[in-house]
Amino acid sequence: MTATTIFQLHLILGYVPWLLLMAAYGWPRLRTLDRAEAHRAIAALHSFRFFGLVFLIPGVVGPNLPRGFAEFAAYGDFATGILAMLAVAAVSFRPLFWMLVIAFNVVGIIDITVDYAHGLQLSLPPGELGSAYGIVILYVPLLFITHVTALVLWLPVRRSGSISLGRRPGTNP
Repeated sequence: MTATTIFQLHLILGYVPWLLLMAAYGWPRLRTLDRAEAHRAIAALHSFRFFGLVFLIPGVVGPNLPRGFAEFAAYGDFATGILAMLAVAAVSFRPLFWMLVIAFNVVGIIDITVDYAHGLQLSLPPGELGSAYGIVILYVPLLFITHVTALVLWLPVRRSGSISLGRRPGTNP
């Protein structure tokens, strides 16, 4: 197998264990929480996205990692992480909290989507990711899945008191 084939396989398979874990543990737990607490938990996870700045550190990534990819990925993650931290800090002031929850999810989804598009467009050389390879394969799938989870949590509650993936305790039927 070529390095590119292995990389693409890793990208796809990186989602499988996180989806299984989310289905078995994450979603059942999140749906028992108050909506704000569920979003707060997701924001807390995304607070670590400052780590994406590692794409800018020579020696951690290869010298031929496309600069445009590295900068967008690094600063997109950094912005998402800061917004997520602010959301966690603002949980007691709900209007600001909800604005920040929306902001970090929108910025985060755009960041990951554009990073994938840039990677495809540039035929990203997997070896140039260096130590950051693990971020792309292990961490990004979890981040994307939790962004999708946050969107699902925004779905309106049906009259029956359930959303498409399960009933929320404490909601009126």
